[in-house]
Amino acid sequence: MTEIKTDKMIIKPDASPDEYSSPFFKLNENFCSEFANFIAKKNGEVKGKYNAWSYAIYGKITEPKTWTLKYKKSTFTSSGNLWLSSKSQCLLVLVEWTTKRIDNSSSDFKIRKKEKIDFIKLNVGNKLKTLDVSKKYVIELGNQHSNFLKRIIKTTNELFKKEEIYIIELKNGILKIELRTENHYFEIFNELTKIL
Repeated sequence: MTEIKTDKMIIKPDASPDEYSSPFFKLNENFCSEFANFIAKKNGEVKGKYNAWSYAIYGKITEPKTWTLKYKKSTFTSSGNLWLSSKSQCLLVLVEWTTKRIDNSSSDFKIRKKEKIDFIKLNVGNKLKTLDVSKKYVIELGNQHSNFLKRIIKTTNELFKKEEIYIIELKNGILKIELRTENHYFEIFNELTKIL
């Protein structure tokens, strides 16, 4: 059991004693430690909790601009036994990167996975379009050919191919990129901080 702690951060284990020897606990502990180290290198702040079943960790960096990062994982089983096959488990993983947009030249937009009802919306109105980079995603309102959106799409292209993008949204000057993944994707995040 390790409490991951420095001057500006603390991620605490929130586990029962029998969880400490679980390989799932060790995996989540390592994931949180890597997150804390990444944020520490950027002189940021982090907080959160983890156990064998889940983690909820939050980070904030201010250079080159302010970003908040959130990583969550929850594992649910029908029996309450974490040692059972993964086939009997439900897993929720969430990554969210958020920043305020300084340049107001881009209009609000939302990129999301295509839903069944979108077939009708795509044929009826002009507010919804299929995303050029992946036919499995749609964009609401925004112009995917704007320089701002081109940079975001190019940087996150790998995540579109893997279908790990959940939502990319610019609303009221706040940019939110939400993923469904168990990966950190620090290299992609670093690229985003350079171009936005």
